[in-house]
Amino acid sequence: MRMDYGNMLGDSLGYAKDGLVGHWKRWVLLIISTIIFPLMMGYTMEIWRGKKPAPEPEQWGKLFIDGLKLLVAGIVYAIPVILIILVFGGFALFGAFQAAAMSGDPNYFTTHTSELMPLFAGFMVGLLIAIIVAIIIALFSTIGFVRMARTERFGEAFNFGAILETIRKIGWGSYIVALIILFIVAGIIAFVLNLISMIPFIGFILWLVLLPFLIIFEARYICMVYESAGEQQGAPQGTA
Repeated sequence: MRMDYGNMLGDSLGYAKDGLVGHWKRWVLLIISTIIFPLMMGYTMEIWRGKKPAPEPEQWGKLFIDGLKLLVAGIVYAIPVILIILVFGGFALFGAFQAAAMSGDPNYFTTHTSELMPLFAGFMVGLLIAIIVAIIIALFSTIGFVRMARTERFGEAFNFGAILETIRKIGWGSYIVALIILFIVAGIIAFVLNLISMIPFIGFILWLVLLPFLIIFEARYICMVYESAGEQQGAPQGTA
């Protein structure tokens, strides 16, 4: 299927609107699920399975378990980024405290800022590397998570051979552009929601009420990106 970004955005926005407006019981349940976040993560996996229209939040035990699986998979994918930050951050912090201890100056951190700059620069390099690695990981994890949802096999989240094949079918350029568009549009929606959250007294409540819309929109959009590879059922490819 050829990737039509405008159609995908319109479909995803309509999917989220139709899934909530007029379905007040579902909306309330999804607000509660957002608070008990593994439930919302499990509901996201239901959307990734290609269900249309937006499904009812039911089988709460399965939703919770699916959400925990997605959470664990996300943590596993995040390990390289966490390690990079810890290594560079730990090195910078250790170096700074070591220099302060050796100087004997109780005001070292305010009087020797120039000497701390190389350590700070090293940490910033590490942060830049972590961001680049996080972007690369996101390219794989996005497809991996959908595969896990559709096959209901945890190992499929890390079936890199199948993930690469799916991205190849979508087209690397089309896939990256699709994710950039999602990042921009979702970022705008999130920015608006954050502005709403700053309204005195009722801002946080309004933010919580509207948050399911953003989550459903993103999930549907990613589902359509995945299906653009022609893998409607997400059958396992290669080893799990």
